[in-house]
This record gives sequence, structure tokens and C-alpha cells, in this order.
Amino acid sequence: MTVTNITNVEKFFETINKCEGKVELITEQGDRFNLKSTLSQYVSLVRFFSNCTVPSVQLVISNHADTQKLMRYMMNN
Repeated sequence: MTVTNITNVEKFFETINKCEGKVELITEQGDRFNLKSTLSQYVSLVRFFSNCTVPSVQLVISNHADTQKLMRYMMNN
């Protein structure tokens, strides 16, 4: 799933933390960060979200209900 135009990183991570299954961020190099991990969230903040607006990130979501949560996040933010 591609998530675009993340302007509120705090709300994005709040939504991720509410997910029940695994949510992974895929880097351009193919690395995977488990976004349910606080450490991975800090690393991704520094590496990917440092300029406050993220045009696009690729996520792998293991739970279909979590996909719906992220879709609602994208539609409301």
C-alpha cells in the first residue's frame, strides 16, 4: 500500500500504533522497518520524515482491518 502526503507524522504514527497486525515501511533499497516498533518509528522519523512532509511511503500491512484504518487516516488527513 502506498501512503501519500503525510503532513501530520504524529497522527500517522498514532494510526499505526492502533493497528493490530504488522505494519512495515519499505525503503527504496528494499529494507523493511517494523513501524509498530518505537525504535523503528524513531529511525524512520530521522531518515524519512525529517522534512515534515512525506510525499509517499510504501507499506506492507498484514491485517486487512488495519488497511481500512490507514485508508481512513489518508482520507481524513
